[in-house]
Amino acid sequence: MRDVPESAVTHRGSTADAVFAALSPVVEGIAATFGRSCEVVLHDYRDQERSVVAVAGSVTGREVGDAMSEIGLRVLAAGDAARNEVGYLTRAQDGRVLKCTTLPLRDVDGTLIGALCVNIDVSAINRATGVLSDLLGLSALEEPTASTNFSGDLDQVVESLIERAERAHAVPVAALGRDERLVLVRSLNEAGVFALRGAPGRIAQRLGISRTGLYNDLAELKKDTP
Repeated sequence: MRDVPESAVTHRGSTADAVFAALSPVVEGIAATFGRSCEVVLHDYRDQERSVVAVAGSVTGREVGDAMSEIGLRVLAAGDAARNEVGYLTRAQDGRVLKCTTLPLRDVDGTLIGALCVNIDVSAINRATGVLSDLLGLSALEEPTASTNFSGDLDQVVESLIERAERAHAVPVAALGRDERLVLVRSLNEAGVFALRGAPGRIAQRLGISRTGLYNDLAELKKDTP
C-alpha cells in the first residue's frame, strides 16, 4: 500500500476542519428558520463513536458527542457513492413521523467526512391533514414503514438492527441457521455496520459465533455479489 505523505494528511484534516467550522453556525440558522419542529445535526465521521459535533433543535434528542444513527451508518458505508437523500420519511422509536434530509459532506479531495442532517417532526401536520382528508373524502397520507434508532450510543444502534432481525425471524439470532444468519449478516452489511471500527468483533459476539465464522459469512456474501 502506498504511503500517504504526512503533508497530504495534514492538508486533508485542515480542509475537513474548515468545512465543519463553516457549517456550525449554519446549523443554528436552519433550525431557527423552521422552528421548534426542526432539528439540524452536523456529523463528523472521523470520530464514529462521537460523530455529532453540532446540533440545534430537539426532535430526536441528539446531543454533541453522540454517535451516528442507522442513517449515518448507511451513508458511511456508501462512501464515495453517498448521495443527497432529500425529504424521506421515517418513524422515530416513539412513533412520531419525521421528514428527513441527509446531505453527505466531503473535503476538498472528495473524501466523505460527515453529513448535515435536517429532521422535521411532521406528526402534528400529518394528524391535521388526516382530519381534513377524512372530512373531504380524500385518500390517506403515505405513512413511513421504516423506523430509525436515533440513540446517541452506537452499540444501541447496532443492537436495534439485530433485534429487528430477531423479530423478523421470531427467534434469537444465536438460534439462526446458516442461511438465515447469512440473510442477517447481509442486512447488517447493507446497513453499514461493518464500516465501523471494531464492528466484526462486536457482531460476532452478539451472534454467538467466532470472528472467523463471521468473516467466512462475509466472504460467502461477497462471492454472491455480481
